[in-house]
Amino acid sequence: MISCRPFNDEVLYATAPIVQIAESDIAELVRLADRNARRRIRVCTHRDVKDRLHEMLIVHVRDTYVRPHKHPGKSESFHLIKGEVDVVIFDEAGTITDVIVMGDYSSGKTFYYRMADPFYHTLLIQSDVIVFHETTNGPFERSETLFAPWAPEEHAEAARSAFMQQLARKVTGFLREKEG
Repeated sequence: MISCRPFNDEVLYATAPIVQIAESDIAELVRLADRNARRRIRVCTHRDVKDRLHEMLIVHVRDTYVRPHKHPGKSESFHLIKGEVDVVIFDEAGTITDVIVMGDYSSGKTFYYRMADPFYHTLLIQSDVIVFHETTNGPFERSETLFAPWAPEEHAEAARSAFMQQLARKVTGFLREKEG
């Protein structure tokens, strides 16, 4: 495993001056994510939350819930390395405005996006695991992440499950309509 210092159960900071991540490292990250309560883990390759550029390698397993959120004043890029995921974009009221169907490069699907404006978004994971590289501008302040008021909080398990089931149905309908 790459040399890291833990920040918490879900966040590790790489400590090497040149960060290198191999397939075996990803396998270990998947194992760690599978053991975490929220089913995710990330390796921050930037050195500190105050850095102006944040780059992370992130692993989510299939049932990870990412509450719809947005980041005012920040941009975000997302490069999918492994797996399949639908990135769902919403308007302020919670209506789906776009779905980015993603797969790794060899899938022929979209494997990269950059979002420069603060749209509410979430992930609908379609494979057992996804591994992605995310870049955003720092510094990171948790209070600056705005969660959608129309989406359940993470601790509300029954509401969260119902929301995700309903979202999956809506995404299917949205994609059918989009394909026309």
